[in-house]
Amino acid sequence: MSLFNVLLEMLQSGWLSLLDYVAAHVLLCLVPAFFIAGAMTALIPKEAITRYLGKDAPKYISYPAAALGGFVLAVCSCTILPLFAGIWKKGAGLGPAITFLFVGPAVNILAIAYTGAAIGFDIALARIILSIAFGIIIGLIMAWLFRTKEETANGALFSQKAAVRPAIWLFFGLLVAILIAGTLQVGILTRSYVSIHLPLDLDGALMSALDNAHLTVQGAILIVLLLVLAPLAYLGLEHIDENINFWTGIALAAVLVTILIAAPTVDQTASVQIDLTGRFFAVTGLTMAAAVVALRGLEKYEMQEWLWETWRFVKQIFPLLIVGVFAAGMVKAIIPADWIRTLAGQNTLWANLIGVVFGVFMYFPTLVEVPIANMFLDLGMHRGPLLAYLLADPELSLQSILVTSKILGPKRTWVYVALVTLFSTLAGYIFGIALTLL
Repeated sequence: MSLFNVLLEMLQSGWLSLLDYVAAHVLLCLVPAFFIAGAMTALIPKEAITRYLGKDAPKYISYPAAALGGFVLAVCSCTILPLFAGIWKKGAGLGPAITFLFVGPAVNILAIAYTGAAIGFDIALARIILSIAFGIIIGLIMAWLFRTKEETANGALFSQKAAVRPAIWLFFGLLVAILIAGTLQVGILTRSYVSIHLPLDLDGALMSALDNAHLTVQGAILIVLLLVLAPLAYLGLEHIDENINFWTGIALAAVLVTILIAAPTVDQTASVQIDLTGRFFAVTGLTMAAAVVALRGLEKYEMQEWLWETWRFVKQIFPLLIVGVFAAGMVKAIIPADWIRTLAGQNTLWANLIGVVFGVFMYFPTLVEVPIANMFLDLGMHRGPLLAYLLADPELSLQSILVTSKILGPKRTWVYVALVTLFSTLAGYIFGIALTLL
C-alpha cells in the first residue's frame, strides 16, 4: 500500500471517529456535563467540603468528604494537583488528602459521563465505585505508613463554614437529571411516542453526498449548529464575568436548539421521519425546569459565575477533545489489532499491568483518554485492562508524578505510585473476572 493510500485511510478513519463523537448520544452527554462541571465549580463553595478534611476530623467523616470533594472540586489532573497541595499544606490529614488526589481526576463528571456514552455504563460505574473505594483504601494505607511524619498545622481553611442554598441543590439536581435522561439506555427513554413525517423529498444527489461523507441528515445539521454555536458562545460568554449581554441569550438558545435536535431519533430514506422519544420529552421538560430555577433561584452574579466556569471548561477541553478523537481514529487505522489482542486481549494480571504502564507514559488531557480507550477496545483490548488504563491515566502520568514528588517528597510519592499501580491493576483484573461471572 502506498504512503498516499495509508494517509487517506488514516484521514478517513479520523473523520469517522469524529462523526461518531458528534453523534446525538455524545452531545446529550457532554453538553449537560460541561454545565454541571461549571455549576459545581461556581456554585458549591469549597469550604462546604474542605471543612471536613482536617487531620483531627473523624475518619468516617474525613475520607468520604475527601472522596466527595475530589468529585465536586476538580475536573482534571491539572486542577487537582494545586488543590491537593493547598489542602494538605493547610492542615488536611495525609490520608484524606491522598484520597482527594486519587478520586478527583478519576471520577470527574465530564470523564464519567463521556465514558458511559462512548464505551459503556459498566466501565463508567466501575470507574466511580472502584475509584472511590480504592482511593479511600490508599489514603488509609498512606496515613498509616507515614503516621509519624505529618507536620501540617490546622489552618483557617478547615474552620470555615459555607452553606449551599436549596435553590442551588435543586438546580444542580436538574442538570444531573438532564445528563441521565440524555444518556441512559432504558425503554421509557428510547421508546418512540410520537412520529412526525416531514413532507420532504430528499434529493438523490444530497443523499449520495451525505452517504459519501458518512453523514445522516441529523448529523449534518448538528455539525452546522456546532459551527454556528462556536462564535455565538464566544460573543455571549467570553466576557460573561463582566456582564450578561444580548449574545448570551442567543448562545444559550442555540445550545437549547442543539440539544433538542440531538434528542429525537431521525429515520431518513426518501423522506424524513422524526420519532419523538421519551428521551426528547424528558430532556425538554428538565431543561425548561432548570431554566426556570436558574432565572428565579440564582442571583445574577451566580448565573455569571456558572456560565463563565462552563465556558472556561469548554475552551480548555473541547478543542483538545476534537483533536484527540480525530487523532485516535487516525492511529486506529495503522495499529495492528493483533498487537493489542496479544498484549491485552485477555484479562490477566500482566495485561492489566500493561494498561497501567501505558497510562503512565501516554498521558492524555481530560476526556481524550476516553476515545483512546475506545480505540483500544475496537482493536481487541479486554475491558478489564481497559479499566486499568482509564484508572491509571489521570493518576500516574509522568507530569503528575513529578509535581506530586515536589509536594509530598520522593518517598511518599513512590509509595503512592506503587499503591496506585497495584490497585489499578487489581481493579481491572477484578472487573474482568466479574464480567465473566455475570
